[in-house]
Amino acid sequence: MNRILLILGLMYSTVAFSQSTEKYNSEYENFYRAEDLYLKEQFGAARREFRLFLDEFNHPNDPMYIKASYYEAMSALELYNNDAVPLLMAFNHEYPESIYKKTIFFRLRFMTAEKRTKLNNLKVAGLNKATTAIYDSVTARQETIYNNPYAIDGRQNIEQAIKEVLVVSDNNAANRLYEFLGQEYIHSQLSNKGYPEVYIRNRLELGRTPVENRQTQSVQFYDANNKLIYTQPAQNNTSKLPYYNVLIGNGYLNGQDSLINAPLNFSEKNRISLSDLHHVMQSVIFPDQMPQKQRFNLSNEDRKFLLQWMHTTPTESSYPTYDSSEYYPAYAKFIMLGSEKGPIPSNIKIFSKAGDAYGFLLDNTYIIDTDAKVEFMLSAVIYVNADGILNDNTYDYRTIGLPFMKNLGNTIYNYELGRKRVFSPNFDNLLGSTK
Repeated sequence: MNRILLILGLMYSTVAFSQSTEKYNSEYENFYRAEDLYLKEQFGAARREFRLFLDEFNHPNDPMYIKASYYEAMSALELYNNDAVPLLMAFNHEYPESIYKKTIFFRLRFMTAEKRTKLNNLKVAGLNKATTAIYDSVTARQETIYNNPYAIDGRQNIEQAIKEVLVVSDNNAANRLYEFLGQEYIHSQLSNKGYPEVYIRNRLELGRTPVENRQTQSVQFYDANNKLIYTQPAQNNTSKLPYYNVLIGNGYLNGQDSLINAPLNFSEKNRISLSDLHHVMQSVIFPDQMPQKQRFNLSNEDRKFLLQWMHTTPTESSYPTYDSSEYYPAYAKFIMLGSEKGPIPSNIKIFSKAGDAYGFLLDNTYIIDTDAKVEFMLSAVIYVNADGILNDNTYDYRTIGLPFMKNLGNTIYNYELGRKRVFSPNFDNLLGSTK
C-alpha cells in the first residue's frame, strides 16, 4: 500500500512540475509571473509585469489578455495610483460582459472612498484646507478653475469655498466642494453617519445630465512655492442611486424657456429631510450630545472654523468681501430676521445655513441671546410658489416666505424669553469661535 501511495505521489508531483514548467515556457509566461506577484501582494512589481505582458501580447479578446488588463487596473487601485479609477472604468467599458464587472464596482465603492478619506491622514507637507487647489476639466462641459476673485491672494482653496457657502450660500462655491468630495463619497459618508436617505445628485445652477453629475473634475493641490504636492483624480460614481417619482408644480420652463404644462420631475434633484438637516446642525453645534456614530470627524480647529463662518455676516466678512447694498447683515439669516436690512443686535448671535430653490425657502439655525441667556435651534422650510410654475423666478419669497420665517423665529424667541430654565446656557465655547 505504501509503495502504491509513493508511486501516486511521484506521478502527481511529476505532473505538477511539468505543468508548472510548461506554464513558464508558454506565450503566457509574463502573465503567470505577474499573477504570482499579484497573489503575493507585490502590486508594484505585478503591475509592471502585467503591462509588459499586455504590450507584448496584443490580443485584446484573449482571456489571458482580459485577465491581465483587470489585474493591472486592480494593482493600480491597491497602490492608490492616480490612474486606477480611469483604468477600471475603461476596462468595464471595453469588456461590459466581463465576470470581473461586479468585483470592480464593489472595490471602487469601498477602495476609492477609503483613498479619499485618507486625504486628511496623508501627512503631506502643506496639504490642508488652505492649500491652493486647481480644478482641472476632464470632460468637454467642465471648466478648469484656476483662481478666485473673492480670495485675498486670488488663490482657490477648500477653506475659501466653505466660507462663501456659509456666508452667502454661494452656489459656485458649493459646486467646488462637490467636485472635491464627489457624489459617491458624500453618500457613503452621510449613510455611515445615519443619513441614508440624503442624496446629493447634482451641482447647483448648472444644467448637467445625471451621467455628467456622477463625474467630477480632478483637483490638484499646490504648495506656497507652486509645487504640485497632491492630485485627486477625477471620480465617477458607479453605484446605483434610488429613483423617486416626485412631481411638483403645474408646469415649468425648460432650458429654452419654453413653458411645459406638466409637473417638474424632481427624481434627479438633491434631497434631504428636514429632520436630517436639523440633526446635522446638532452634530456641529452640540457634538457631545449626539450618538458617536452621528458625530463628524472634526478637530477642535475645524469646528471653530465652521462655527465662526456660520455666524459671520456678509458685512463682517473680508475675503470674501461683499457689496453691502446687496448683501446686508441679515442676508441668508431668514429665521427671526426675514428680509430686514438693518444691523443685527449685538446680543443676538445666529449660526445658520439657509437656502432657496424652486420656491422652497429653508433655514437651519441656532440662535442665542447673550443678554437674556436664551437659546433655541430651529429648522423650517416653506414652499411659496403661488402660480405653480417652476423655473420662472417668480416665487413668493419676499411676500410670503421671509415674513413667515421672521414671525416663526420671533414666536419661538418670545416663548424662550418667558420659559423658566433650570440651567442657564453657557455660550463661552461658541463665542470663542466668533469674531
